[in-house]
Amino acid sequence: MSLALLFPGQGVQHPEMLRWIDDHPLARPVLDQMAQRIGMDWRAQLHHPDWSSRNGVAQCLLTGVLLASWQALAPLLPEPALVAGYSVGEIAAFGAAGVFDASEAIELAARRAQAMDASAAVDNGGLISATGVSASRIAEICARMGLAVAIHLGPDRWVLGGALADLQCAQAELWASGAESVTLRVSVASHTPQMQPAAEAFEALVEPMCWRTARAVVVTNVDGAGERRPQALKLALARQISRTVQWHRSMETIAERMPRCVLEVGPGTTLSRMWATRHPDIPTRSADEFHSAEAVAVWVRKMLA
Repeated sequence: MSLALLFPGQGVQHPEMLRWIDDHPLARPVLDQMAQRIGMDWRAQLHHPDWSSRNGVAQCLLTGVLLASWQALAPLLPEPALVAGYSVGEIAAFGAAGVFDASEAIELAARRAQAMDASAAVDNGGLISATGVSASRIAEICARMGLAVAIHLGPDRWVLGGALADLQCAQAELWASGAESVTLRVSVASHTPQMQPAAEAFEALVEPMCWRTARAVVVTNVDGAGERRPQALKLALARQISRTVQWHRSMETIAERMPRCVLEVGPGTTLSRMWATRHPDIPTRSADEFHSAEAVAVWVRKMLA
C-alpha cells in the first residue's frame, strides 16, 4: 500500500495554484518564511509572469509552496515510500523525506538560485522543449549548435539548454522538421555545462551541512537511482544543476517499485499527466486538482485501500 510523491519544478506556478494552502494552519508558517524572501504579496504578483519566472523568485516560491502543501497533507497521509522532485522540486522532495526542514529548504533554494544566476550572468541562456525527435537527431543538433540536453523526459521528449541565439536556431529547425518545441519560462540554461560553476559552489555549500538520512527513498535527478544516504544526496542535488535531469529513469525507478498510487504535490498537472501517459496502470492525481487537503487525502486513501 505504498505512496509515491512527485514535486514539480519551475514553470508550473500560476495565480490560482493550491488556494487551499493560504489559510491552512500547518502550511502558513512555511508560506510566511517563503514570503519573507519574495514578498508578502506573492499571490498577487503571480499575475505578472516576468516576476514569477525570475530565477531567484521562482525557486524560493516553488520550494515554499511545495513544502507548505506537504505540511498540510502529511498528517492526513501515510509516510511516502518514494519521493522524486523535478529540477528545483528535488529540494522539496528532500524536505518531504525528512533530510532537512522547510526553513533549510527555502534557504537552499535561494542559494541555488543565486549560484545559478551568477553563472548565467557570464553566459546568458535558456531552455526549449523538443517533442517527437529521436535521440540521434537530438545528439546531432546539440553537437552542431553547441547545445546540451538539460532534461530527458522520454524516448522522443527532451529539454535543450544553451545560449539564446543557438536555441532559437535549433527551435526553427525543429519546427521546420515537424517537431514540437516551446520556449520555457526559465532564464538560465539549467542542467547544462553552463551551470558547472553553480554546481561547484552549491556542492561546497552543502558539503559541511548536517543532513539526516531520508525516511523515504529519494529517486534522484542525476541518475534516476534511489537513495537515502546524506552524502550521496548532497552530491546528487549539487550535480543535477549542471547535468542532464534523467526524469525518464526516475519514473522507471518508481514504477519498478510498484507504488499503489502517485501524488503530484504542487501546482499544475505536468508530472501527473506525464506519469499517466507512461504508467496508466498506477493511478495518479495532482494536489492542484483538489480544493482542500482533506479532499486530496480522501483520494489517496481510496487508492491505497
